[in-house]
Amino acid sequence: MKGRFITLEGGEGAGKSTVLAALRDRLAARGLDVVVTREPGGTPFSEAARALMLDPAYRGMCAESELLLAFAARAQHVCELIAPSLEAGRWVLSDRYTDASYAYQGGGRGQPSERIAALEAWAAPVHPDLTLLLDLPVALGLARAGARGAADRIESEEATFFERVRSAYRERAAREPARFRIVDASEPVERVREAACAHVDAFLDAAGIAA
Repeated sequence: MKGRFITLEGGEGAGKSTVLAALRDRLAARGLDVVVTREPGGTPFSEAARALMLDPAYRGMCAESELLLAFAARAQHVCELIAPSLEAGRWVLSDRYTDASYAYQGGGRGQPSERIAALEAWAAPVHPDLTLLLDLPVALGLARAGARGAADRIESEEATFFERVRSAYRERAAREPARFRIVDASEPVERVREAACAHVDAFLDAAGIAA
């Protein structure tokens, strides 16, 4: 049986890494074979593209180059890891996916959604079965992210950029309520983990995966 594809989305400081680990354990506890990955990244080529995309040395990268670089990394990710894993019956859990391009390169950079959709149809035709959006106020997220250390190229953007990113994410969730579940990431980390796991439990129950 083909596996399922679950993605985790959200802005800076949303706590995706912590939630990702909890979801991995939740899926494994149900006896599922889980692949955990991230975007940009997930394969050697995609990780190299990530390094270029986030390197502060390339602050002058234009929006078009950033978008194409994101999809070059994603195309390899889908071809090499995501699609084969799903076909093999494994469950793929990814820290970000195509929704991030609609939020960051679309909402944040102003790239037309039609352009992103065309790239998605061509280079990333595999769609998530469930997406959890960790949503929190931008000021809180940036404060959390700032405590982690030096900012990368994207983290160095102004707060107005991240407000646009957040709005784009929320618009995506409103447009696809059957796929998205919104988690209030401003809550303490334990509550965020519990809420995310509850959504995944409901999804597993609906899929007939026994506890």
